[in-house]
This record gives sequence, C-alpha cells and structure tokens, in this order.
Amino acid sequence: MSPVHALDRYYLGFTLLVTVAYQLLGFAIAWTLQFDKITDFTGGSNFFLLALLTLLCGNTYHARNIVASVLVMVWAVRIAGFLLFRVLKMGSDTRFDSIRSHFWRFFGFWIGQMLWIWTVSLPVTILNSPAVSDVANGGSNPKFGTSRDIAGIIIWAIGFAIESVADAQKFHYKASKSIPKGRPTNKGLWAWSRHPPYFGEILCWWGVWILCLSPTTNGDLPQPSRAAQYGAIMSPIFTVILLMFGSGLPTAEKPTAKKFYLYSHGPNAQAEHSNSWVEYQDYLRTTSILIPFPPFLYRPLPAFLKKTLLLDFPFYQFDELKGGAAAVEEARK
Repeated sequence: MSPVHALDRYYLGFTLLVTVAYQLLGFAIAWTLQFDKITDFTGGSNFFLLALLTLLCGNTYHARNIVASVLVMVWAVRIAGFLLFRVLKMGSDTRFDSIRSHFWRFFGFWIGQMLWIWTVSLPVTILNSPAVSDVANGGSNPKFGTSRDIAGIIIWAIGFAIESVADAQKFHYKASKSIPKGRPTNKGLWAWSRHPPYFGEILCWWGVWILCLSPTTNGDLPQPSRAAQYGAIMSPIFTVILLMFGSGLPTAEKPTAKKFYLYSHGPNAQAEHSNSWVEYQDYLRTTSILIPFPPFLYRPLPAFLKKTLLLDFPFYQFDELKGGAAAVEEARK
C-alpha cells in the first residue's frame, strides 16, 4: 500500500489540524468542568497520537521510522501517565489556580500547548511523511544502524532514564515525607541538578532529532526534503527555549526561592524553619541548576562560571534585598 497523502507531503498541515482539534476538545472539557485532571494528559497523549498517526499514514514501516515513532510514544505514555497519576493523587494542579477561571488566560495556555506539541513532534512527523520515507517517490531509507541512529537512541535513552528516575524520586520523597518541610530536595538526582527532569527531556528530543536525520545525512533526498529534516531541529531548540526561558526554570526558580525565604522570614515563620533560607542558599551554591554535576565539584567552582557556562543566569535568582520585603508584605496580605 502507498502512503496517505494528506494536505502536504510533509504531514505538517495534517498534524497541525489533528493537534488543534484534540487540544480544543481538551480545553472544552477542562474549561467546562473547571478541573485539571486532563490538561497535562491531553498534552502528553497528543504526542503519542501524532507519532502513531504519521507512522500509519506514511505506511512505510522502515526500522528507523518504527524505532523513532516508538521512542516518542514511550516518552508520551510515561509523561502523560505520570502527570495524570500525580494530579489524581493531588486533586488539582496549583499551576492553574490563577488562570483556570479566566477564559482567555486559560485558553492561552492551551494555545501554547498546541504550539509545543506540533513543533516538538516535527522530527518524527517529517520522517514518517511521504516526502522523506516513500522511496518510490523521492524518499530515502539508508540502512538502519548509522552512527546517527545509534547516537540518537543512546542520547534519548539517557534522557529518558534521567527524566523518569527524577520524577519518580521526587514523587516518592513527597509521598513518604522523607524530606521535611522547609528543606530543599537534595537527594538522588536532585542533589546533582535542581531540575533533572528538564535536562532529561532536552536530551530526549535532541536524541529523537538526531535519530530521524539519517535519510538526509546518509541517504539521497532532494533539497526540499533535506531542508525539512534540518529544519526539524526546531524541536530540540524549542524544548530548550521553553524549559530555560518559558514555562520551565523561570516559573520554578524564583517561586521556590521565595517560598524558602518566607519559611524563615515570612509572617508565619516558625522557629523550626529559621534556617530554611540559609540551607536553601547553600543548596543553590552546591547544586547545578540544570546539567547534572557532582556537588563536591560544583560547589568550589567560581560564581561567574556557574552563572554563564553552567546556565545559572542571574535572572533566575530571587534577590532578598530587592524582593524580600515585598514578598513578606504579599504573604501578610
């Protein structure tokens, strides 16, 4: 059977329409019922849907296409399943407390989720498309096992392991209360990185893009198809930008630091938490913000190196001199 040709030879329009429709359905349910149970699940499962649909519609079951699609589906099942399990246990997701009842703000989140899913899925979408994998009509399928295939799978596997273990560890620490309130999470992978799941996710999508690239680097594709595969680098780049400058580190670092500052200096500060802020500052000095690093090696590094090459940029930091009084006043109100 030949591939299904839908809207364009790269499946860009087809996958965009599927993504928009699926996310609009999720938004309609979440807004109508005013709950968070399906928000993250709809995002993660959309990746699974796009990988499976493009593989089936492409109808070219080359080993590389199958492996790349399965890796994306495995990643999607884990992230969607974990986030659904977590929100069911917690009852709600505090990230949406300030926007859940505001139609346009909540809808804006879902628009961003559409963009995230469609862009990050580009490597496997384009690989499975007729323009790249239909050998009878200008596509290419170099023998599976190129250096890029191997490198991509290894990078994905490392990232997947880091992301999965880190999520499981933090959930266990919270559920078992093995880390007392007012203390930073400095066990397991979280002692090497303040955000190991983000680092793992970045590795996963770099691995997927590298794996999908072999038809261009080792095959014989026409220039437009090669350009499309190289252009799919927007997937890992978008992931980096989103996690480092969007809904990742910026939304986690300052709020977390502010929370620990208030443990020690807030209007409801308790004596048992008097050292929370000092301990958290020590955690910042000892633990890399993103790239896992042994604490005994990270601590003595010069501050300028941490704030540049190791990505702990100043705009992530909570300044107690500039923001401490305002944080206390806000907590008091």
